[in-house]
Amino acid sequence: MEITGLSKKYNVLRLDKNDVDILYEMMSKNHIFYEYHPPFITKESILDDMVVLPPGKKSADKFYIGFFKNASLVAVMDLILDYPTKDIAFIGLFMMNTQYQNQGVGTEIICDVKQYLKSSGCKEIQLGVDKGNPQSYSFWTKNNFVTIDEKEYIRMRLIL
Repeated sequence: MEITGLSKKYNVLRLDKNDVDILYEMMSKNHIFYEYHPPFITKESILDDMVVLPPGKKSADKFYIGFFKNASLVAVMDLILDYPTKDIAFIGLFMMNTQYQNQGVGTEIICDVKQYLKSSGCKEIQLGVDKGNPQSYSFWTKNNFVTIDEKEYIRMRLIL
């Protein structure tokens, strides 16, 4: 996958251990997320998230990426291809910089991601939302994702 195609407006870069400080700076300001998804973020947990994979997946299937406007980190996404099955992309994390929230920027990014994944042959996007998190659930519902089931998380999907 050519990650630059995931956004028409923002510079998309693969993130690694050298980006931990900028990620921590952005993510630690999103207190609502961590109310529903404890424990609170640490630099060590960011490093773990960058490499953790679901069963049967390889690092080549995982894209831990940042969306940048100039030098400013606008959003971070953990995207896994062909999970849980072929032709499905799984968003393990999507978090907006609080400075860009409630301005339509997240929806703009997700629209571009949906278009690119569809053009790449992906047929569906899935993700999990923490139960009780009204901000996350509302965002994904607004972006046409529907609930599949509610177990540990609210699992949602969008057919492309």
